[in-house]
Amino acid sequence: MPELPDLRDIEDPAQVLDSQVVFKGAIWDVRRDRFRFGDGELVREYLDHSGSVMILAIDADDRVVLLSQYRHPAKSRMWELPAGLRDVQGEPALETARRELAEEADLQADDWEELISFFTSVGGSTEFINIYRASGLRDATEVFIREGEEAQMEVHRVPFAELLAACLDGSLSDGPTVTAVLAEHARRTGRGDGR
Repeated sequence: MPELPDLRDIEDPAQVLDSQVVFKGAIWDVRRDRFRFGDGELVREYLDHSGSVMILAIDADDRVVLLSQYRHPAKSRMWELPAGLRDVQGEPALETARRELAEEADLQADDWEELISFFTSVGGSTEFINIYRASGLRDATEVFIREGEEAQMEVHRVPFAELLAACLDGSLSDGPTVTAVLAEHARRTGRGDGR
């Protein structure tokens, strides 16, 4: 059996011959690139995304801050962790996470660590999400006015064990939320070894 290659993504950008925004959106754009690939050329359209952050905020009673919010593409009210776009030019991802936790859940946290980061859909979007674990929760010094879908957003605290069970039985289907919860479970159990 041949030896497996190093299991690590390798940055290897193709030569882009032409790149155009074919749809200018309110939040993100759709871009079309023509690029060299092998002996020829390919054309691909994709969501040109600013990137995002998500926060797995855990209180002293092992409850996770969870939002219930309407999401139009899914035509559903979804359970999600606090999250937001990296839409402030030059703002580090951790600062965006701090800001989003305050804006969406009226909370601040004393302790922060990166939990997991990944591309959400490598075949169709440039969105890269940084997910942080936050603890040492306390009320934010400022309460934010929420608009749009966020105006009807509900903030809850759910025991981690119940949240994990809901992710595993398919009751929750937001990909980054499920990934964050499973990463936290792996962190707690030390089971990142594939067994």
